[in-house]
Amino acid sequence: MKLVIFGLTVSSSWGNGHATLWRGLIRALGRRGVRVAFFERDVPYYARHRDLVAIEGGDLVLYADWREVADRALREVRDADAVVVTSYCPDGRAASALACGAGRSAVFYDMDTPVTLARLAAGERVDYLPEEGLGGFDLVLSYTGGAALMRLQAELGAHKALPLYGHVDPEVHRPAPRDPRYVCDLSYLGTYAADRQPAVETLFAEPARQRPERRFLLGGSGYDDKFPWTDNIFFRDHVAPPEHAAFFASSRLTLNVTRRDMAQMGYCPSGRLFEAAACGAPILTDVWEGLDLFLEPGREILTARSTGDALAALDLTDAELAAIARAGRERTLDQHTSEHRAGELVDLLARASSRGLEDA
Repeated sequence: MKLVIFGLTVSSSWGNGHATLWRGLIRALGRRGVRVAFFERDVPYYARHRDLVAIEGGDLVLYADWREVADRALREVRDADAVVVTSYCPDGRAASALACGAGRSAVFYDMDTPVTLARLAAGERVDYLPEEGLGGFDLVLSYTGGAALMRLQAELGAHKALPLYGHVDPEVHRPAPRDPRYVCDLSYLGTYAADRQPAVETLFAEPARQRPERRFLLGGSGYDDKFPWTDNIFFRDHVAPPEHAAFFASSRLTLNVTRRDMAQMGYCPSGRLFEAAACGAPILTDVWEGLDLFLEPGREILTARSTGDALAALDLTDAELAAIARAGRERTLDQHTSEHRAGELVDLLARASSRGLEDA
């Protein structure tokens, strides 16, 4: 099988959650005999932070302008079994027109569904969506389940919307030796986002202020002097995927905070959630509907709504945290790996042919 993908990025993990997910999924698809051609616009901010230059068993096509790559894109699509266009693809409309008009199974994968729907509700123009909606695609996949699937059908005309959730590649994210650079009592790995900041301050910064004897570690881009820094919060700018295992494995406890639109919609686990679990870190997360579909609160993951909840998690014994970490890792490896999602995707693509999704 050959799959052509028009996406945001796979070459740079800087400032986005798409690249790491695609890397794990593409490796898993390759083990199933699926060859991938990934088209990515070569933009300066990803070029400066590029940490992948080739796809094993596939093709990474970097281009400066759609016009320069249109002919090759057409050739690749005509030679493909299925074509995927993702949210935030810079040339999403041109790629969608090509995908839907080529006579191949055409799939739109919204990896940012709550953001997409929130922008539409606010009357914003969403450039990566076709003007006519998603009715031209044989299948619409969503990183978010629950009510989001029905809204994709009702508001954007999707014939069938099904979830393809986040995942982790356990070959990359696995237990690692503790690294002195990352040893801490509570870590948080995430790019700055204004809508996520109140929860980060409640569950990370304020606990740091109240526990000055503890060590807190923040990793991610976009933070400045407006962040409520304390002397016991240590900072690492961009932590590349090869460092994630050491980052999580060196954390006594790590925090997950969900983007506001995603938390409000629910059923939207971040890839970082599964990364941390696969690395054997006990996880503390904000609360959102559908969490228990992926990890069991209180046994496989800890939850917090307030600073007090975060402090209570910090005060658990090492043995209690280790038990949470073991259970979370077992569940993740059993249900949430890139291999699992690759199997789901191959099955969905097979059923998407000729829109044969009535029994999905």
